Amino acid sequence: MTTLRLILGDQLNPTHRWFETVDPDIHYTLMEIRSETDYVLHHAQKIIAIFAGMRDLAAQLKRSGHTVHYLTLDDPSNQQDFAANLTALVKTTGADRLQYQMPDEWRLDQSLQQLTQTVGVPVDCVDSEHFMTARDTVATLFKGRKQWRMENFYRHVRQTTDVLMAGKQPVGDQWNFDAENRKPWRGEPPAPIDRRRAHDHSALWAVIQSHGVKSFGQAQADDFRWPLNRAQALEDLEHFIDQVLPSFGDFQDAMSVKSWRLFHALISFALNTKMLSPREVVDSAERAWQNGHAPLAAVEGFIRQIMGWREYVRGIYWSQMPGYEESNALEHHRPLPPWFWTGQTRMNCLSQSIGQSLEYAYAHHIQRLMVIGNFALLAGLDPKAVHHWYLGIYIDAFEWVEMPNTVGMSQFADGGLLASKPYVSSGAYIDRMSDYCKGCHYNRKERTTEKACPFNALYWDFYLRHEPTFAKNPRIGMAYRQITKMAPDDVISIKQKAAEILVNIDQL
Repeated sequence: MTTLRLILGDQLNPTHRWFETVDPDIHYTLMEIRSETDYVLHHAQKIIAIFAGMRDLAAQLKRSGHTVHYLTLDDPSNQQDFAANLTALVKTTGADRLQYQMPDEWRLDQSLQQLTQTVGVPVDCVDSEHFMTARDTVATLFKGRKQWRMENFYRHVRQTTDVLMAGKQPVGDQWNFDAENRKPWRGEPPAPIDRRRAHDHSALWAVIQSHGVKSFGQAQADDFRWPLNRAQALEDLEHFIDQVLPSFGDFQDAMSVKSWRLFHALISFALNTKMLSPREVVDSAERAWQNGHAPLAAVEGFIRQIMGWREYVRGIYWSQMPGYEESNALEHHRPLPPWFWTGQTRMNCLSQSIGQSLEYAYAHHIQRLMVIGNFALLAGLDPKAVHHWYLGIYIDAFEWVEMPNTVGMSQFADGGLLASKPYVSSGAYIDRMSDYCKGCHYNRKERTTEKACPFNALYWDFYLRHEPTFAKNPRIGMAYRQITKMAPDDVISIKQKAAEILVNIDQL
């Protein structure tokens, strides 16, 4: 009996049990197909990274003695579709069975479930052996509850996995050290040097371009630094734990024009393509605390992002699909301004954050949430359009993790299922956590003057527009108390300034 096994582009895990035994009757296939490059406009580096990673894993498997059928983008037999290619491969290999690992995106899950009707052989699915919780853990945990909160889920996972626990209590007698991890960075300690290795993918990029694959952002094909395989990803993880983690906690929310990465790990692409497992990342960080190498606040904050937030948004995604991307509780419909694709805006914080995203296919969580997402929410941009932009631009963005972060956390489009309040701020927050306001065309201290920071008027106008929705939210009470203290003329001026900003949004 011959078995054909499909490996997706985000399943680059050479330690999966599939590969423990070399069997000549088992054939593996990986495919570079247009249906995956074209479903949303992707950053050039994202396309390069996934294809290069797939090619590297295929080469590893071949060296280990496995039989691999790799369809490159320019292969004459490539029909650019999973079902069509698999149907052809079943015939050419004489396969009696088709297997695939559980996909993480709903569209692929639905598509692969239909393969039995097209390939003509039995099809079965196995676990990807990656996550620390099941798809339905979140939905099961919160069944019957009106509010779903990550903190409750996070504590549950900590207790069931015994991570950072002292018996039944959290180490340090606190579940969450977030209050200690909100410092701006003023240049000390020095930001770490990017020690990741460089690759030359100019030949692969030429193939991608020659086949008309559309993309945006800078390719950097001859100086590409994202990992291609598990060994390189482990090197990046080790460097982060040894050299960067001790300062991560203090400055995880900081932003600076002097360092695009600051003290972040840059391992999210490796995690989301399964080169690394979340458990080994968590265990590495926990050992750093146990060995006295990194403070508890830094380690807990890092672990919370991996086994708390990452696992939680996956559960949100699967509980709400299909249809989650259509959520628009605040009825926002404004199109994205053109500078989302160029970074050419006079607002320095957005120019820096979007420009960095276009250059590196990366921005950290505060840049995504409190700069770009903040503006998008305040300006009433269409959450589906914002979601597609985030899904395309970031190298680590796969729908299961990106959609809840954008639709729920960033844009509050799900009406508060994921987040207990909208994450918006005036220019004061950005100034406190960054050096972006220095030298900006706009003045972050002004609200309605010609050069007033657009965030300021938009912030208050957002709450004025949505008062029926948010006035009774206990986490927003302070904002409405301040509004009641404003003079009527000031409220009118704010509304007028916000309207002026939105009319001229393309020229900001």
